[in-house]
Amino acid sequence: MTATPIKVMTSLATREFLVQYLAQYQETSGQAIACENAGGVEIARRARADEVFDVVVLASAVIDALQAEGKLVAGSKVDVVKSSAAIAVPAGAARPDIGTEEALKRAILAAPSVCYSTGPSGVYLESLFARWGIADAIKAKLVVAPAGVPVGSLLAAGKAALGFQQLSELIHLAGIEVIGPLPATIQLITTFSAGISPTCRQIGAAQKLLAGMASASAAATKRKHGLEPA
Repeated sequence: MTATPIKVMTSLATREFLVQYLAQYQETSGQAIACENAGGVEIARRARADEVFDVVVLASAVIDALQAEGKLVAGSKVDVVKSSAAIAVPAGAARPDIGTEEALKRAILAAPSVCYSTGPSGVYLESLFARWGIADAIKAKLVVAPAGVPVGSLLAAGKAALGFQQLSELIHLAGIEVIGPLPATIQLITTFSAGISPTCRQIGAAQKLLAGMASASAAATKRKHGLEPA
């Protein structure tokens, strides 16, 4: 096995997929890999602070911004997965109708508390609440999960009644039930992409890793963890 590991940093949306995929890749390729996971906001902050790493996986728009800022190698971006947003409740709780946009709006207005993240889905929901004209009406009952804290963990702890986050961040958590995706008319699909740091000393190996992440051979692992190939 190659002694010097490729250091990968990733947000929580792709964590479970990459934990499994990178372990498989390391075994089959002989390339040592070290992976760190944290909230996307925190990972982006660390990349901007010139932390030494090799590969980062974040929302596509963030990867674009980091490339524009010179924090990633120009042209190194590779789209890896597509991620949808989903809705969950505490285990055993009543499951409100969320089948249409209007039904979901009613469910949000009726819920005693609504939780979402600081990631792409949270930003989108805030714009959705504003478009619906309910932002002020529900402001007092909104619970924003701290960066790096899964929405599902707050649902499981009884700190929120209705939660929104990337499906990939909800499906493996105990104490909650995923009741479905956002309705198709308002579904948010976020592409997560990878890029290579200017500090990378193994550019060729990093490029091979990114190609593997994006390859058809990784599709089944992506779907297992609530993601789709990009």
